[in-house]
Amino acid sequence: MSFDDGLSTAERFHRIIAHSGPISVAHFMGESNARYYDSRDPFGSAGDFITAPEISQMFGELIGLWLADLWIRAGRTEPVHYVELGPGRGTLAKDALKAMARYGLEPAVHLVEGSQELRDIQQANVPRARWHNDLSSVPFDGPILLVANEFLDALPVRQLVKTAHGWREIMVASDGETFSLVAGEQPMEGAVPEARRQAEEGTVLETSPGAAATVFETAGRLTEQGGAALFIDYGHSEPRTGSTLQAIRAHEKVDPFAMPGEADLTAHVDFHHLAQIAQSRDAKWLGTTTQGRFLSALGIDARAKALGDYAPQHAEALQAAKERLVAPGQMGDLFKVMALTDPAWPDGAGF
Repeated sequence: MSFDDGLSTAERFHRIIAHSGPISVAHFMGESNARYYDSRDPFGSAGDFITAPEISQMFGELIGLWLADLWIRAGRTEPVHYVELGPGRGTLAKDALKAMARYGLEPAVHLVEGSQELRDIQQANVPRARWHNDLSSVPFDGPILLVANEFLDALPVRQLVKTAHGWREIMVASDGETFSLVAGEQPMEGAVPEARRQAEEGTVLETSPGAAATVFETAGRLTEQGGAALFIDYGHSEPRTGSTLQAIRAHEKVDPFAMPGEADLTAHVDFHHLAQIAQSRDAKWLGTTTQGRFLSALGIDARAKALGDYAPQHAEALQAAKERLVAPGQMGDLFKVMALTDPAWPDGAGF
């Protein structure tokens, strides 16, 4: 889809559907997010949402320390590469690299980012970074320390529904002004795991081919060149059904189909399935835990107190930020952390 024809994303979708028929939810989500991220800086209070690295420096610091600890215990192999998928403004990378440097870890920095606007912002925060469109161009000459925070949730999801006529893909239709969901005509039994094909009518299954491919490639890189990876996102660690597609604009949930290209479309990450994919490539799955448990195990309470003691005027704000990151009713339980390593690497804290 071309973005230089003067049409809004919604207008383009209406034209495509009028000409060729309904499009898949994955098509709708993928093109919407491509336009969305290519046209703005969506992060922070002035944007549409705030991610954990923007809430507090403690988040990036603890991730950097987790990676440094593993690297040290794995033998301090050089060269080593820090890789971040969807690095936002570069805030996490900046904080993590600063923490790593205190322990002698100064890796080459590789940021996988497709938006030129965000690359320009990242350049200011991580001036020594190299940029990539995908993992394929990241070097193979040493272990990778990979982080993906709120990256997988924005990759397009495919939705399948059990109808009276069998499994069908959920499609987006148009009446020229609004979008609606309809069941496709093509049978989709082959795309449904055999164990789930007998689900009751109306059951919706969600899959993310992009998330699966990302974890598949990452796991392969870990077993081939060594290293560790952290995937942090909101999602579930046990199988579930139902649509989780949502849209955020100006920090509020909106109709996912109301303003394509103008809101951030996301879906819950299926960590149960991704762990199976990683293990199929012989990567070591350390586990999937909640963000709250992970950060608490890494010492966020002590870090918040130390920062508060150093700058008492910020102590209350630091405690509030910590609670936002770890409290069960905030990000603590909804967000999950999955860790993978080379089978020969040691286990990491928090799992």
